[in-house]
Amino acid sequence: MDSKSKVGLAGLGVTGVGLTLSYLFRKKIWERAFDLPPSNYQVRVEHNVRLLMPDGVELATDVYRPKSNRPLPTVLMRTPYGRSGTMGRPMAFISNRFAERGYNVVCQDVRGIHDSGGEFEPFVTEKMDGQATLEWIDAQPWSDGNVGMWGPSYLGYVQYAAAATGNTQLKALVPLVTQSNMVDLADNGHALDTILRWMYIIDAMSAPGLPVWQRVRRVMQNEVQNKALAPGYNHLPLNTADEVVLGRKMPFYQDWVEHFNHEDDPYFQIVDLKPAIAGLPQAIHFMGGWYDVFLSGLLQDYSFQEAAGKSPFLTIHNWGHYDLAKQAGTMREALVWFDRHLKGIENGMSPKPVRLYVMGAEEWREFDAWPPPHQETLYYLQGAGLDNGHFGKLRTGRLSPINPLLNDAPDQYRYDPADPTPNVAGALLSTDAGAVDNRDLEVRQDVLIFTSPPLLGDLTIIGPVKAVLYVQSSSQFTDFFARLCVVDENGRSLNLCDGLLRLEPGKGEPQLDGSLRIEIDMVATAYQFQPGQCIRLQVSSGAHPRIGRNLGTGEPILTSTKMVVQDQTLFHDAKRPSALVLPVVG
Repeated sequence: MDSKSKVGLAGLGVTGVGLTLSYLFRKKIWERAFDLPPSNYQVRVEHNVRLLMPDGVELATDVYRPKSNRPLPTVLMRTPYGRSGTMGRPMAFISNRFAERGYNVVCQDVRGIHDSGGEFEPFVTEKMDGQATLEWIDAQPWSDGNVGMWGPSYLGYVQYAAAATGNTQLKALVPLVTQSNMVDLADNGHALDTILRWMYIIDAMSAPGLPVWQRVRRVMQNEVQNKALAPGYNHLPLNTADEVVLGRKMPFYQDWVEHFNHEDDPYFQIVDLKPAIAGLPQAIHFMGGWYDVFLSGLLQDYSFQEAAGKSPFLTIHNWGHYDLAKQAGTMREALVWFDRHLKGIENGMSPKPVRLYVMGAEEWREFDAWPPPHQETLYYLQGAGLDNGHFGKLRTGRLSPINPLLNDAPDQYRYDPADPTPNVAGALLSTDAGAVDNRDLEVRQDVLIFTSPPLLGDLTIIGPVKAVLYVQSSSQFTDFFARLCVVDENGRSLNLCDGLLRLEPGKGEPQLDGSLRIEIDMVATAYQFQPGQCIRLQVSSGAHPRIGRNLGTGEPILTSTKMVVQDQTLFHDAKRPSALVLPVVG
């Protein structure tokens, strides 16, 4: 062998050592970044396995197998967002991390998208396809008969779908930022932003011929999405908003439009898995976020399981729906769950099933149940006016634990759907979700605000929040929106949680004077107010485009174009004691 060849081989050897060290170092970084236990398996990957469904459609599947001489448990993930390639890199990364720690991983494109065959009809065939995939796993020699599922959003819904088939090898679920009935999004007001944004993302994922860089921009860049969606937000009627945004009809959007106005439509009954949740036998660890669009549904699903005598776990982070890196960080919690329920490892898992991140205190707390023990504490609304002290020229009423005055003049405002009250952050299907300063919103004439005096000590709230309001409107068809904020020492008004009630004849409790008593479910939060901070309640009649505007006519929301201005009155006197109801703990 000549000297040049020896030098070349030596160089390859050094390069190989360098690559090996680089790989090992990178693995350590991953383990540290995600707080993972050390990996103990090498992994082999079989790409694009074609799994045959009962109707002949083939689903593209990647199989990650730890190099082992014995069968192992399996983690199944089914996704519409890409199992491989550029868009599927996060799934490939997560699949490898599970496999390195002793789990077979089956990662699959759902029907009709990316490399899988068939037509994509959201939610409709997920039970059938999930069942067929589980049966295929059960027949593999590398499977020990124990399967878990993990994943956020749509990847969470398909877990419920697979579990609802009654398959006995599926033993543990970790659904993140999801709920069992996606149709609930349209209840209590059309979830305009969520529906149009998801439609736009799915189109970007599946549109043929779209360059990869454009797919990435449309899926990940909020400003790109907002610009594309703006014409759809303001378009009437909403049943053609897909054509305005995409330049053509989106088949599944039109399916939803067709069936939306029929409450008992079989189409939606098929995809509503809520009736099955209480009876699911799997060990379920529900994970959500305080600013997630599905928080209300996730808490309800957890409650169904708990009321049925099951032993679910619940973890709520300070997330929004699009905090993808933080959600990937739940791999550690998922491994703890799977080790316990798929491998039978006693791993020191907390005996308390509820773990909540308490904002303001910036700490985790554990409880025996959701909601934890608390005292419903009323903060009564008192009339809005000019407060020239703590809040400068801001027009604000007061929040007080003292009973309201006998005669406190009501507050009034006008809601014009042609100039709808805008939404600011909160629970969104985008990176705009979370808490932001609401002061620009609060100076609008169609927003009422009520603020407590600065607090003298800590005040911790953990649990469901609601507003009990006495209202009157010039229209029988209108909305009332309530939002809880914390006002810090710098005057910033940061949103914590909120909710909307869509009024129509028969809703609310009629009062003798013609007003209505209504309760607005503001979902839930966990927050520790600090001394010097203030509690604030906003009341308005819209949060557009997060929630489709109420046009005030009572006509079907998807086909109506006529708009009616709505004059709103909010009462807060001794006979009509409007109040914010907070779950105070400790």
